[in-house]
Amino acid sequence: MRDLSVIFPAFNEEGNIRCTVETIIKVLPQVATRWEIIVVDDGSSDATALICDELKAQHPEVEVIRHEQNRGYGAALKSGIMSAKYDLVFFSDSDGQFDFRELEQLICWSEDYDIVAGYRAKRQDPLYRRINALGWNVLVRLALGIKIRDIDCAFKLFRREVFDYVQIRCVRSMVNTEILAQAT
Repeated sequence: MRDLSVIFPAFNEEGNIRCTVETIIKVLPQVATRWEIIVVDDGSSDATALICDELKAQHPEVEVIRHEQNRGYGAALKSGIMSAKYDLVFFSDSDGQFDFRELEQLICWSEDYDIVAGYRAKRQDPLYRRINALGWNVLVRLALGIKIRDIDCAFKLFRREVFDYVQIRCVRSMVNTEILAQAT
């Protein structure tokens, strides 16, 4: 088992963030020796910040970073990564769409790889979004040489030292592509 930093970028996730954090708290003792959960509240206008403060008060492993204004997904992810203190860094969306028990598989692969990326086996998105995602993944593969099944899937694990070389500049949704392009 390894030490693990978990990052959840959150923007207006009052309906999801408590369940997401409490769900991963149940999984982490099975996959990590020590862990931290970093929730980055990216300028939410709902009760996300209040719920995050409650989670922090209830669970010593939870840290909260607050952006006063919404800066974008990439900026929230960067804030969390820059604060991560453990040798493995995992990030996922705050909406709880993934089964965190599958994190164990990513950790197993991290023995041999610096970056382990999950993918959505069956996307639950509307047809137009699936077509857009397919087109984007093909374009990224052809133009940048990044061979990944689902580049924007927010279920990724990194060795901490990857971010000694990768400099995140993108503040919006292309952050996954930027990280993997630089790493490649």
